[in-house]
Amino acid sequence: MTNIVNDFTFAQRDEGFDKHIEMSIRGYQQLHDDVVNFSRYFVENGSCVYDIGCSTGKTLHAMIEQNKEFAPRAEYYGIEISEGFREEMETREKHLTSDGHDINLKIADAAGEDITNANLVTSLFTLQFMTDEDRRALVSNIYEGLNTGGAFIFSEKTLGNSPKIQDMMTFMYYDFKRRNFDDSDILEKELTLRNMLKPMTFSDIINMLIEAGFESDNIQPFWQNHLFVGVLALK
Repeated sequence: MTNIVNDFTFAQRDEGFDKHIEMSIRGYQQLHDDVVNFSRYFVENGSCVYDIGCSTGKTLHAMIEQNKEFAPRAEYYGIEISEGFREEMETREKHLTSDGHDINLKIADAAGEDITNANLVTSLFTLQFMTDEDRRALVSNIYEGLNTGGAFIFSEKTLGNSPKIQDMMTFMYYDFKRRNFDDSDILEKELTLRNMLKPMTFSDIINMLIEAGFESDNIQPFWQNHLFVGVLALK
Protein backbone atom coordinates (compact mmCIF):
# COMPACT_ATOMS: atom_id res chain seq x y z
CA MET A 1 0.00 0.00 0.00
CA THR A 2 1.21 3.49 -0.85
CA ASN A 3 1.38 5.80 2.14
CA ILE A 4 -0.44 9.12 2.02
CA VAL A 5 0.77 12.05 4.07
CA ASN A 6 -1.88 14.18 5.70
CA ASP A 7 -1.78 16.72 2.89
CA PHE A 8 -4.84 17.21 0.72
CA THR A 9 -2.63 17.97 -2.28
CA PHE A 10 -0.97 14.54 -2.01
CA ALA A 11 2.27 16.18 -3.06
CA GLN A 12 4.37 13.44 -1.50
CA ARG A 13 2.77 10.39 -3.09
CA ASP A 14 5.33 7.68 -3.82
CA GLU A 15 4.35 7.65 -7.49
CA GLY A 16 4.65 11.46 -7.69
CA PHE A 17 1.78 13.94 -7.79
CA ASP A 18 1.52 14.26 -11.57
CA LYS A 19 1.26 10.49 -11.98
CA HIS A 20 -1.14 10.24 -9.04
CA ILE A 21 -3.68 12.66 -10.49
CA GLU A 22 -3.58 10.84 -13.84
CA MET A 23 -4.36 7.60 -11.99
CA SER A 24 -7.11 9.25 -9.90
CA ILE A 25 -9.16 11.05 -12.59
CA ARG A 26 -10.19 9.13 -15.68
CA GLY A 27 -9.28 11.08 -18.80
CA TYR A 28 -7.10 13.57 -16.92
CA GLN A 29 -4.35 13.53 -19.54
CA GLN A 30 -6.85 14.46 -22.26
CA LEU A 31 -8.13 17.31 -20.10
CA HIS A 32 -4.60 18.53 -19.51
CA ASP A 33 -3.78 18.32 -23.21
CA ASP A 34 -6.91 20.32 -24.04
CA VAL A 35 -5.98 23.08 -21.61
CA VAL A 36 -2.47 23.33 -23.05
CA ASN A 37 -3.81 23.35 -26.62
CA PHE A 38 -6.39 26.04 -25.76
CA SER A 39 -3.54 28.25 -24.54
CA ARG A 40 -2.43 28.80 -28.12
CA TYR A 41 -5.52 30.94 -28.70
CA PHE A 42 -4.68 33.33 -25.86
CA VAL A 43 -0.95 33.55 -25.09
CA GLU A 44 0.66 36.70 -26.56
CA ASN A 45 3.91 38.59 -26.09
CA GLY A 46 3.61 41.09 -23.25
CA SER A 47 0.62 39.37 -21.65
CA CYS A 48 0.46 37.20 -18.56
CA VAL A 49 -0.60 33.61 -17.94
CA TYR A 50 -1.54 32.51 -14.42
CA ASP A 51 -2.00 28.96 -13.15
CA ILE A 52 -3.75 28.86 -9.77
CA GLY A 53 -2.93 25.72 -7.85
CA CYS A 54 0.00 25.05 -10.15
CA SER A 55 1.32 22.09 -8.07
CA THR A 56 4.60 21.02 -9.76
CA GLY A 57 4.35 23.63 -12.53
CA LYS A 58 3.73 20.95 -15.16
CA THR A 59 0.88 22.81 -16.89
CA LEU A 60 2.78 26.10 -17.23
CA HIS A 61 5.82 24.21 -18.50
CA ALA A 62 3.69 22.55 -21.18
CA MET A 63 2.16 25.90 -22.18
CA ILE A 64 5.61 27.45 -22.50
CA GLU A 65 6.65 24.64 -24.83
CA GLN A 66 3.42 25.09 -26.80
CA ASN A 67 3.78 28.85 -27.24
CA LYS A 68 7.49 29.71 -27.06
CA GLU A 69 8.01 30.03 -30.81
CA PHE A 70 5.35 32.66 -31.51
CA ALA A 71 5.03 34.26 -28.04
CA PRO A 72 8.51 34.06 -26.50
CA ARG A 73 7.98 37.15 -24.33
CA ALA A 74 4.82 36.04 -22.54
CA GLU A 75 4.99 36.02 -18.74
CA TYR A 76 3.97 32.95 -16.72
CA TYR A 77 2.98 32.89 -13.04
CA GLY A 78 2.22 29.84 -10.93
CA ILE A 79 0.56 30.12 -7.52
CA GLU A 80 0.47 27.12 -5.17
CA ILE A 81 -0.59 27.05 -1.53
CA SER A 82 1.04 23.74 -0.52
CA GLU A 83 4.62 23.73 0.76
CA GLY A 84 4.87 20.13 -0.37
CA PHE A 85 5.47 21.25 -3.95
CA ARG A 86 8.19 23.80 -3.21
CA GLU A 87 11.19 21.68 -4.22
CA GLU A 88 9.70 20.58 -7.54
CA MET A 89 8.53 24.13 -8.30
CA GLU A 90 11.96 25.61 -7.62
CA THR A 91 13.67 22.99 -9.77
CA ARG A 92 11.29 23.58 -12.67
CA GLU A 93 11.51 27.38 -12.40
CA LYS A 94 15.32 27.26 -12.37
CA HIS A 95 15.34 25.06 -15.46
CA LEU A 96 12.89 27.23 -17.41
CA THR A 97 14.44 30.58 -16.47
CA SER A 98 17.88 29.29 -17.45
CA ASP A 99 16.40 28.65 -20.89
CA GLY A 100 15.30 32.30 -21.06
CA HIS A 101 11.60 31.95 -20.18
CA ASP A 102 9.83 34.49 -17.96
CA ILE A 103 8.27 32.32 -15.26
CA ASN A 104 7.65 32.81 -11.55
CA LEU A 105 6.38 29.92 -9.41
CA LYS A 106 5.55 30.84 -5.82
CA ILE A 107 4.06 29.37 -2.67
CA ALA A 108 1.18 31.67 -1.76
CA ASP A 109 -2.55 31.85 -1.14
CA ALA A 110 -4.19 32.85 -4.44
CA ALA A 111 -6.79 34.83 -2.49
CA GLY A 112 -4.15 37.42 -1.67
CA GLU A 113 -2.52 37.64 -5.08
CA ASP A 114 -3.08 40.29 -7.74
CA ILE A 115 -4.02 39.10 -11.23
CA THR A 116 -3.28 41.71 -13.88
CA ASN A 117 -2.80 41.90 -17.65
CA ALA A 118 -3.90 38.28 -17.99
CA ASN A 119 -4.79 36.76 -21.33
CA LEU A 120 -5.21 33.36 -19.70
CA VAL A 121 -5.87 32.04 -16.19
CA THR A 122 -6.02 28.31 -15.55
CA SER A 123 -6.87 26.29 -12.46
CA LEU A 124 -7.17 22.50 -12.46
CA PHE A 125 -9.05 20.98 -9.53
CA THR A 126 -8.18 23.75 -7.08
CA LEU A 127 -11.32 25.88 -6.60
CA GLN A 128 -13.18 22.88 -5.15
CA PHE A 129 -11.02 23.10 -2.01
CA MET A 130 -11.98 26.70 -1.29
CA THR A 131 -14.89 27.98 0.76
CA ASP A 132 -17.82 29.35 -1.20
CA GLU A 133 -16.97 32.92 -0.17
CA ASP A 134 -13.29 32.63 -1.07
CA ARG A 135 -14.05 30.89 -4.35
CA ARG A 136 -16.47 33.59 -5.48
CA ALA A 137 -14.03 36.32 -4.50
CA LEU A 138 -11.21 34.64 -6.43
CA VAL A 139 -13.31 34.15 -9.57
CA SER A 140 -14.30 37.83 -9.45
CA ASN A 141 -10.63 38.75 -9.07
CA ILE A 142 -9.79 36.56 -12.07
CA TYR A 143 -12.48 38.22 -14.18
CA GLU A 144 -11.24 41.69 -13.28
CA GLY A 145 -7.63 40.72 -14.03
CA LEU A 146 -8.38 39.27 -17.46
CA ASN A 147 -7.87 41.34 -20.58
CA THR A 148 -10.86 41.60 -22.90
CA GLY A 149 -10.86 38.44 -25.01
CA GLY A 150 -8.93 36.53 -22.37
CA ALA A 151 -10.01 33.22 -20.88
CA PHE A 152 -10.44 31.47 -17.56
CA ILE A 153 -10.03 27.71 -18.07
CA PHE A 154 -10.61 25.49 -15.06
CA SER A 155 -11.78 22.09 -13.90
CA GLU A 156 -13.66 20.95 -10.82
CA LYS A 157 -15.28 17.95 -9.24
CA THR A 158 -19.01 18.68 -9.12
CA LEU A 159 -22.05 17.41 -7.27
CA GLY A 160 -24.68 15.39 -9.12
CA ASN A 161 -28.05 16.94 -9.86
CA SER A 162 -29.88 14.36 -7.74
CA PRO A 163 -29.00 11.91 -4.93
CA LYS A 164 -29.54 8.95 -7.29
CA ILE A 165 -27.19 10.38 -9.93
CA GLN A 166 -24.64 11.27 -7.24
CA ASP A 167 -24.73 7.71 -5.90
CA MET A 168 -24.29 6.10 -9.33
CA MET A 169 -21.48 8.42 -10.34
CA THR A 170 -19.67 7.99 -7.02
CA PHE A 171 -19.59 4.21 -7.21
CA MET A 172 -18.59 4.23 -10.89
CA TYR A 173 -15.71 6.47 -9.89
CA TYR A 174 -14.72 4.07 -7.11
CA ASP A 175 -14.79 1.20 -9.62
CA PHE A 176 -12.34 3.14 -11.78
CA LYS A 177 -10.04 3.99 -8.86
CA ARG A 178 -9.87 0.37 -7.74
CA ARG A 179 -7.96 -0.40 -10.93
CA ASN A 180 -5.07 1.69 -9.63
CA PHE A 181 -5.41 1.78 -5.82
CA ASP A 182 -6.36 -0.68 -3.13
CA ASP A 183 -9.52 -0.19 -1.07
CA SER A 184 -7.74 1.02 2.07
CA ASP A 185 -5.85 3.63 0.03
CA ILE A 186 -9.10 4.92 -1.49
CA LEU A 187 -10.77 5.08 1.93
CA GLU A 188 -7.83 6.88 3.52
CA LYS A 189 -7.92 9.52 0.79
CA GLU A 190 -11.68 9.98 1.22
CA LEU A 191 -11.20 10.48 4.96
CA THR A 192 -8.47 13.04 4.32
CA LEU A 193 -10.61 15.01 1.88
CA ARG A 194 -14.01 14.89 3.53
CA ASN A 195 -13.74 18.21 5.40
CA MET A 196 -11.68 19.89 2.66
CA LEU A 197 -13.50 19.15 -0.57
CA LYS A 198 -16.34 21.61 -1.18
CA PRO A 199 -17.84 20.82 -4.60
CA MET A 200 -20.71 22.70 -6.23
CA THR A 201 -23.32 21.57 -8.72
CA PHE A 202 -22.50 22.54 -12.29
CA SER A 203 -25.39 25.03 -12.35
CA ASP A 204 -23.95 26.71 -9.22
CA ILE A 205 -20.58 26.99 -10.97
CA ILE A 206 -22.21 28.67 -13.98
CA ASN A 207 -24.06 31.08 -11.71
CA MET A 208 -20.81 31.92 -9.91
CA LEU A 209 -19.14 32.74 -13.24
CA ILE A 210 -22.06 34.95 -14.29
CA GLU A 211 -22.03 36.76 -10.94
CA ALA A 212 -18.33 37.49 -11.49
CA GLY A 213 -19.08 39.12 -14.86
CA PHE A 214 -18.77 36.36 -17.46
CA GLU A 215 -21.63 36.21 -19.95
CA SER A 216 -23.52 32.93 -20.27
CA ASP A 217 -22.90 32.74 -24.04
CA ASN A 218 -19.16 32.82 -23.37
CA ILE A 219 -19.14 29.89 -20.90
CA GLN A 220 -18.53 26.47 -22.40
CA PRO A 221 -17.90 23.08 -20.79
CA PHE A 222 -15.37 21.27 -23.00
CA TRP A 223 -14.53 18.10 -21.04
CA GLN A 224 -16.38 15.85 -18.62
CA ASN A 225 -15.74 12.49 -17.00
CA HIS A 226 -17.98 11.18 -14.23
CA LEU A 227 -18.56 14.22 -11.99
CA PHE A 228 -15.39 16.01 -13.11
CA VAL A 229 -15.82 18.86 -15.59
CA GLY A 230 -13.62 21.28 -17.53
CA VAL A 231 -14.92 24.76 -18.39
CA LEU A 232 -13.79 27.57 -20.70
CA ALA A 233 -15.04 31.09 -19.88
CA LEU A 234 -14.22 34.07 -22.12
CA LYS A 235 -14.17 37.72 -21.10
